[in-house]
Parts: sequence; C-alpha cells; structure tokens
Amino acid sequence: MTLMRQAGQWFMASVMATVATVALAQKFPAKPIRLLTSVAGGGTDFAARLIAQGLTTRFGMQVVVDNRPSGLVIGEIVARAAPDGYTMFLNGSAFWLQPFLHASMPYDPVRDFSPIIMATTSPNILVVSAALSVNSVKELIALAKAKPGELNYGSSSTGTPTHLGAELFKSMTGVNIVRVSYKGNGPAINALIGGEIQLMLANVAAVNVHVKSGRLRALAVASSAPTGLAPGLPTMSAAGLPGYELSSTYGIFGPARMPGSLVEQLNREMADVLFQAEVKERLFRAGMEAVASTPGQLATTMQTDMVRMGKVIKDAGIRAEF
Repeated sequence: MTLMRQAGQWFMASVMATVATVALAQKFPAKPIRLLTSVAGGGTDFAARLIAQGLTTRFGMQVVVDNRPSGLVIGEIVARAAPDGYTMFLNGSAFWLQPFLHASMPYDPVRDFSPIIMATTSPNILVVSAALSVNSVKELIALAKAKPGELNYGSSSTGTPTHLGAELFKSMTGVNIVRVSYKGNGPAINALIGGEIQLMLANVAAVNVHVKSGRLRALAVASSAPTGLAPGLPTMSAAGLPGYELSSTYGIFGPARMPGSLVEQLNREMADVLFQAEVKERLFRAGMEAVASTPGQLATTMQTDMVRMGKVIKDAGIRAEF
C-alpha cells in the first residue's frame, strides 16, 4: 500500500511539473525581448531586424534589436543575462573563433551560451582583379606558386571571413600570398577593382554587382554546393580545391542553461519567421539564404568550425588587433 501511495505521489508530482512547464511556456513572452547584434547597417543587423519584426508579430510582444559596436561586449552581456529567453544575440562565426585570437576572454563560446538556431548563411566567393590574367582557381594557384610573395589579397579586420578565408586558401594550397588589411570590406573591394591587390575571398553580396559589371572576375563560390546567389559559378571543390568551404554563418544564441522547452519554442518560432516567403526573398536579395537549423545543428557547425579554423589561426600565428 505504501508503494502504491508513493507511486501515486510521484505520478502527481510529475504531472504538476509538466503542467508548470507548459504554463511557463504559454506565458512566454511576458515582456519585451532584446536581440543584440553588431552595428546598424550590416548583414547581421539586417537579418536581426527581419527576425525581430517577425517575432514581434507572432508573439504580440516587442522584440527590440540592440546594436553594439563590439562582439566581445555583446557576448559578455548575454553570457551574464538570466537564461529566460529575454536576452539573446545574433552573430557570425567571428563570435566562436574569438578564443583563438585573444589571449584571454570574458566568456567561453561553448560553455556560456545556448545555441538556438542557425538563421542564415552567406557564401564567400573568390574574386580577382579584372587585370589579372587568370580565369580559374587552378590558374590562380599556378600563378601564385610561380610568383611567391608577389600576389596580394585584401581583407577587412583580423579574424573576419575575408581574412581567414584567404588564410585557409593559403593553408590548403601552400601558396605564398600577402595580406593587405583595410578598414572594412568596401575599401578592400575598391582596392581590388583598382588593381592595388589581386584577389579576395569576399562576401557574395558585397561583390556581385562588380562581377556583373565586369570590374571583377569571379572564379568560384566557397559554399559546399552551388548557390543561386552566384548562379553558374562552380564551388571551390569542383574548381580545383577539394574540401575548401567558407560561408558567413549567422546564429542566434541565448545564455547557458536555458530550459530545453524554451529553446525549442524559440527555435520553432524563429524557423517559421525565416521560412516566410517574403523574409526568404528579402534575405536572398541581401545575399543571404535562410537556414533555420535545429539547436543541435548550430552547435555542431560551431564546434566543427572551431576545430578547422582554429588550426588555421594557430598555424598562421594570427592574433587580434585589439
């Protein structure tokens, strides 16, 4: 009888816990949500505002985009926030590669955050100056090997995809090309158009218009498969560099220890926003493709990228500029 009574008590406790969990999920959100991201005007800001707008409509509660100039500051704010879903951030691969660039960090990108969703991806493409006499990846590699140290590649700040993409290219081909750093992608692209540098692994959205005008020549897209963002362009793997892949991936994270049910709810709502036809079209026009992964897929992507690009950073001796 005692065992039956205990079993009944355990059952009722389980039911009450389930009811409480459901009730908590039903009450969320009960106040405005803050979605942090980088400075206004960039790709992450654009994606964050589209997602925030869609969530505001679905939740009937304001989702506010909070722009901050530093990824380290953003990460620290979210890492210290309560794991209740009211503070999240959208950032790219630069976020989880920071520990390889800095001697010390205010947070751990794996331990201190809850992956929620991989929101978008935007492939980089290998472009060269129109004045450079190469028309394929194989020809570029051959030229770089024939003229070690004579070809320059452009990049924005240290640790960005434009920088690490070229270092990955160097690592996989064994070529000696020289980095020229610029204060942003715009100046680097202008230098490439002007022939001051010879090549760049640039974001597709930033250079497509120049490729179409003939001012730059695109050799390959760095995604794992061909993409409609660069129609007709072969992948790097297919063009002569098997295994090369580099895309700008943007994910949304919350603080560590968020309840699984809350992560699932946020993932589901964000995926529904990202798969709306209008949202997908607007992202595509901005050079991004909606992904809407599971939390586990984002975690796996992050950890795989940390292993692969962490080695590139370490082998090249790259350190942050600040």
